[in-house]
Amino acid sequence: MVLKFPRLEDVDVSGKVVLLRTDLNVPMQGGKVTDNTRIVRLLPTLNYLIKKKARVVLLSHFDRPGGKFVPSMSLAPLVDAVSDALGGKAVAFGVDCVGPAARDAVAKLKQGDVLLLENLRFHPEEEKGDANFARELASLGDVYINDAFSASHRAHASITGVAAHLPVAAGRLMAEELEVLSSILTNATKPMGAIVGGSKVSTKLDLLENLLEKMDMLIIGGAMANTFLLAQGYDVGKSICEPSMKATAKRIMKDAEKKKCRIVLPTDLVVVEKFVAHASCRVVDIDKIPATHTAVDVGPYSLQVYREALQTCKTVVWNGPVGAFETSPFDASTVNLARIVGKLTGENMLRSIAGGGDTVAALSHAGMADSFSYLSSAGGAFLEWLEGKTLPGVAVLLHASAGSKAKAHA
Repeated sequence: MVLKFPRLEDVDVSGKVVLLRTDLNVPMQGGKVTDNTRIVRLLPTLNYLIKKKARVVLLSHFDRPGGKFVPSMSLAPLVDAVSDALGGKAVAFGVDCVGPAARDAVAKLKQGDVLLLENLRFHPEEEKGDANFARELASLGDVYINDAFSASHRAHASITGVAAHLPVAAGRLMAEELEVLSSILTNATKPMGAIVGGSKVSTKLDLLENLLEKMDMLIIGGAMANTFLLAQGYDVGKSICEPSMKATAKRIMKDAEKKKCRIVLPTDLVVVEKFVAHASCRVVDIDKIPATHTAVDVGPYSLQVYREALQTCKTVVWNGPVGAFETSPFDASTVNLARIVGKLTGENMLRSIAGGGDTVAALSHAGMADSFSYLSSAGGAFLEWLEGKTLPGVAVLLHASAGSKAKAHA
């Protein structure tokens, strides 16, 4: 199935005030951006709008200020980062996203100018999806472009409400995300495999159940694997697991068997008595986990099994690290697995798609972020898309393609 939605080129933006919903919720330290990936990925849309002499107004949230002004969560420090990404082009800043300050800042824009407005979440109405707040935001512009797939799983005012008042279209990044991710669930080359890590089965239950319908193989790692091992009757010691999900894990394994989806679990694990960086550790088989120890990574034999499984795939989707990658040396299997997938991708043996904040961080940590076919900019939205859910921000775009204001104004 090919998704149909209005794109950047389908709306007249020349000389118009364009409200560009972005996701500038980027890593910061000491008032400086430490990873500008999300900014860089906006450049195709930004450069297009600037070339068309649009008056560009950037809208974004940052962190969770709880609907009030929190100085440390201001978007002001991002002005320099956006300017740098644009090759030094001046970027103005508005000290609010609505009200007189926002209107005055927008009024000063000339053709081709860029303005960043303050954190949307400083107003509680944003996360509530308040219609009046959405109307006030919309009053600032002539056209609305959503280039924030990573925030489109939220029915917030700037994601769904603004589109009710203005011509709407997908930005270049949004369009790219929709094209790639829709292909995963509809016409990807088989055999297909998924690597699913993380800590809890309960938070990825919908994901696992939907993947059973699509995948030929599920490689499960991370603390999540411990729950499956527990369901198989193994003693996992002090490892993180969810005893209450044992029955669910058993059902998933039974359903996988019926649907001919192979589930690949660890056969050996790296365990520690005390979970701290550089703690003394050892590798044990899954039937020999000491009662006093915690599993923190999959073992080398498991990694070899994963490698052999992946060599049979043509498409691989990855969400979640397979070990406690934030703590050395328990990042070893995640790093090595990333290298395996990256190498197979580079050899044109498979197409690899990864997403989720921890996953992308792990791949960057491994130095393999550029070796995958595609990295989604999204975390929660990527997960919900793979779960088969309709994302509110995407639904607005799909509705627009059927005859909303975006099409009418194209």
